Amino acid sequence: MTLPRPRTAWGVGHVSRWGCDPLDLIEEGARLGPVFGLRLWRPAVLGYSPAWNRFVLSDIKTFRSKGSMSDLSPYLNGGVVQLDPPEHRRRRQQLNPAFAHGNIRALTSQIADVVTRCLPSGPFDAVAWSAALMREILAVTLLGGQVGPGLLADFLDPLDRALPVPFLRRPVLFHRMNAAVRDCIDQAPAGTLTAAFRDLPNGPEELRIAVSAGYDTTAHTLAWLLGHVAQQPELLATEPRAAVINEVLRLYPAGWVGSRRCTADAEFEGLRIRRGTLVLYSPYLTHRDPRLWADPLAFRPGRFSDGAAAWSFIPFAAGERTCLGRSFAQLVLGTVLDVLAGADLRFVGGTMRPRAGITLRPAGPLRLELNR
Repeated sequence: MTLPRPRTAWGVGHVSRWGCDPLDLIEEGARLGPVFGLRLWRPAVLGYSPAWNRFVLSDIKTFRSKGSMSDLSPYLNGGVVQLDPPEHRRRRQQLNPAFAHGNIRALTSQIADVVTRCLPSGPFDAVAWSAALMREILAVTLLGGQVGPGLLADFLDPLDRALPVPFLRRPVLFHRMNAAVRDCIDQAPAGTLTAAFRDLPNGPEELRIAVSAGYDTTAHTLAWLLGHVAQQPELLATEPRAAVINEVLRLYPAGWVGSRRCTADAEFEGLRIRRGTLVLYSPYLTHRDPRLWADPLAFRPGRFSDGAAAWSFIPFAAGERTCLGRSFAQLVLGTVLDVLAGADLRFVGGTMRPRAGITLRPAGPLRLELNR
């Protein structure tokens, strides 16, 4: 089968468009068909149908993380993110108890205290405030208050910047962060989330990656959430809150694209995928597909009253590699809504247009006003 491809720039394929405006590139590809080809730094195939998502995400032996796009980021190119079978399953079994829903719920009061203490008063930028809040929440819940705010801010700052800044190596900064994280684990009281990393192989690396992965993904999702509830204040009273959160995750999945490396020749609905191909799936395209979602660009939390079709809603990926931090992110988002209940939150200005980097973030500031 010959795959359609979006228009390319002579000599560089799709690399320049991927670096400048990847959303425009993949949206053009989606108009060509449910599976399309890309010429990146290696041949790539991107699909976004539920069947494609299941095909890629349910077979972790053929479609592996090692050699995928996560290799490019020093923040994600290690730990459980990069492990493949059978090591991946063993490491997940070690980490799953600490990140189980019940254990994460035990952090509710800590997170609520941080949110209450950090609430702005008057005008503020939702993007900047959400980032600062997430740094504080991670410092308290995952790092036990043991890492200085200056070091943590310096470490996480590149994740807030446009590509290629997050991909640049920073050996001195990472060395300092690794040492600080190691001290956190050594001093963590038994039974805390931080202590769960003590007996893991490369425990400090795993915790550092957990902090990185939980930061910009949740901060940017929170900024989108605040932007919508500021424009529709009635959403602050919506029950269950999960519907509002799910609608934000549908429209603005932080992981707008995911990648795997194909380790053996495979076939999908007559399409042959050669070994070594970069195989991509896109929650962003799946979640905005009008064949799956009525009026997909409209913000309608009520659409989740009947749930979602299998493999059509994957903001945290799916299968064995479902994001470990899923319950943590949902708890943070829900707790912010709880703390804001009854507050006078207003939208002042800004654009809800997304911009894709490592994660999906607002293209500019979101100016809100909170009157308590």
